[in-house]
Amino acid sequence: MIVVTGSVTARPDTFDEVRKLSLEHVHRSRTEPGCILHAVHIDCENPMRLVFLEQWADRAALLTHFAVPASRDFVGALQGLAAAATTIEIYDSTKVDKL
Repeated sequence: MIVVTGSVTARPDTFDEVRKLSLEHVHRSRTEPGCILHAVHIDCENPMRLVFLEQWADRAALLTHFAVPASRDFVGALQGLAAAATTIEIYDSTKVDKL
C-alpha cells in the first residue's frame, strides 16, 4: 500500500476557496481505481492548514491519480491560494496487524 500525506496552508482570505477545492478533490479522488482512503482535515493547531491523508492500493494507482488532469489542476489552483509552499510525502508501507 502507498500512503501519502500532504498539506496546504491557506491565507485567511483564501481559506474558504482552498477548503472547497480540497473537498472537491477528495470526493473525486475517492472514485478512482485503487483509492483506499482520501481525506482532508483541518489542523487543530493551525486552522489555516489543511492536512491530506491518502492510501492507494499500489504505486500504479497513485501514478494514475497524479496523471488525472483534475488532480494537476487542483495542485495548480492551490499554488495561487496558499500562504506557503504545499507539502507532500509518499511512503511505501506494509500493514502490521499486531505488534
